[in-house]
Amino acid sequence: MSLPPGFLDELRNRLSLAQVVGRKVMWDARKSNTAKGDFWAPCPFHQEKSASFHVDDRKGFYYCFGCHAKGDAIGFVQETENVGFMEAIEILAREAGLPMPQQDRQAQVKSDRRTKLAEVMDEAVKFYRLQLRTSAATQARAYLAKRGLSEAAQERWEIGFAPQGWQSLFEALTAKGISEDLLIGAGLAKASDQGKRPYDVFRHRIMFPIRDGRGRAIAFGGRAMDPEDKAKYLNSPETDLFDKGRNLFNLQRAREAAGKGQALVVAEGYMDVIALSEAGFGGAVAPLGTAVTEDQLRMMWRVADEPIIALDGDKAGIRAAMRVIDLALPMLEAGKSLRFALMPDGMDPDDLIRAKGPEAVAKVLSEAKPMVTLLWQREVEGKVFDSPERRAALDKVLREKIMLIKDPSLRRHYGDAIQDLRQALFGRRSESAVFSPDGSRPFTTKGGRPRFIRGKSLPESATPSARSSELVRAEAFEDALREAVILAMIIACPSMAAQFEAELEHMECLSHENARLRDAILRRIGVGDLRAAIAEEIGVAPLENLFAQRHVAIAPGVRRSSDVELVRTSIKEELSRLAALRGYRVELAEASEDIQTVEDDNDPLTWRVAQAALAVDPTTRREVEDTTEVVVADNGLIISKDERDEFRRVIEALKGKPSGS
Repeated sequence: MSLPPGFLDELRNRLSLAQVVGRKVMWDARKSNTAKGDFWAPCPFHQEKSASFHVDDRKGFYYCFGCHAKGDAIGFVQETENVGFMEAIEILAREAGLPMPQQDRQAQVKSDRRTKLAEVMDEAVKFYRLQLRTSAATQARAYLAKRGLSEAAQERWEIGFAPQGWQSLFEALTAKGISEDLLIGAGLAKASDQGKRPYDVFRHRIMFPIRDGRGRAIAFGGRAMDPEDKAKYLNSPETDLFDKGRNLFNLQRAREAAGKGQALVVAEGYMDVIALSEAGFGGAVAPLGTAVTEDQLRMMWRVADEPIIALDGDKAGIRAAMRVIDLALPMLEAGKSLRFALMPDGMDPDDLIRAKGPEAVAKVLSEAKPMVTLLWQREVEGKVFDSPERRAALDKVLREKIMLIKDPSLRRHYGDAIQDLRQALFGRRSESAVFSPDGSRPFTTKGGRPRFIRGKSLPESATPSARSSELVRAEAFEDALREAVILAMIIACPSMAAQFEAELEHMECLSHENARLRDAILRRIGVGDLRAAIAEEIGVAPLENLFAQRHVAIAPGVRRSSDVELVRTSIKEELSRLAALRGYRVELAEASEDIQTVEDDNDPLTWRVAQAALAVDPTTRREVEDTTEVVVADNGLIISKDERDEFRRVIEALKGKPSGS
């Protein structure tokens, strides 16, 4: 629906933002100056004790100096009421006494029908509440008392009872003038396929009203009293009011509790939510008879950055947790994730509260595991990885899951976390192909950090003592030259940025200036004029310094940047050479460590030393121009002559030969 010009301005003019916000906050009398329209309060969007949330009533804007939330009255209602733009407009228009513009006829008819259906649902809530007090509901009241729900709690949750009769609700509401069409449209009655009158959907059940984020009754959940009933829990069918995949039980109350700092806890059913809330965990919600959906996840993240999925500790609960993980992975963003709290085996939150009290639940929630931990556990628990094939299969599954994450930075952090877990399981020398975000480059670790091995992952940082040597300073200089050429080619041919995004993310820049340029490129991927965008962000000087370097200026990929295939090939070659060089240095360091542990002259050399031998064997080595001072071995390593000589000494030491022979 489009709004006529001036309508929003008129709406804002009629409203006091302080009055709108004042429904949700307590103003700080010491900081606020009501005469000037200057109001301060603790922020309703995040937990805090100080009043950092500011409302300028004259200008009609709010801003939080803590979480940086900002907006006007419309945005405030959208965020706090979890409604869309037009619904927020309707709420504010009613408050301001301003009639909404006339919609097109079809939309108006649908809106009128939804309003009528909501009124019918309110009548049904009243009917079921009254029925709970009758003699027919004796069993239901006993069940609720057994579950620890007092009359006051039943009143708070508006719990009711549907009698056994086939048309108890139907007859009561039609007697009030409500049409059959509306009762069927609200999901309260079903049309008979035998030509008879419609009959009640809910019979002989304890009734739980389901309200949306605005507090409107939109559906019911019914718990069967007959143990032989095929459906223990039954929800309303989907209607114009109710979409079970787009709503959460207790959303309105939970949002208010989360705004006051409580955790958003996602349980499985109504009784779990009610038990948690009554025990002090007011941020409890539950899906409505289905597995968690994408829309429900988005709703949760609008309420809290890291909801806790609290599931039963049985196999079904664990399977449900795994389904949520698979659903959430492609939707993850920086700062938006999930944690998982698994109840003791065979118990749900309600059981745990009644058995051990709220303290036991609080402990379980405080120990909630991050999503990456459960992802790992699913793939490794109960399995044996005693062969390369089994480990490779694990790598493949984990790589596929991590690749579902769209955010490159988050994908990298998941890879790092999985690698730490893998290292703990398989030990220091274990290697993995898990972490490459594009699935092409296997990673390994040493000391818990990912690094490149022969062009395949990140280099491990040198030790402080090694960095102090002249050799390492020369290595850093050489690496910086290669880094600069790679960055310059990507900037000169911006289409390469997206193609080599993963490689850039994992390219450790030893030069601070190169690191700034790399990060700027990653933040501007997809921008047409990449060079101009980088200059705008970090200034022109770093770019001028980059392209002024002689080795950059003469690089074919820079001079002929319009030749996309040449640039692509050149970048691949430079990345491979840089990674191989760094991998060689790591192997040299590890081989040096192995020398200290060799006790038996008959022990076979490690594979690292065998590979390194290729770089110094005269039969496999060829010299290049003296001005380059490097040796290129047939195995692809590019090393300095000093490094070659150093490796010769290492191998001779391992063989027990004097270094001078």
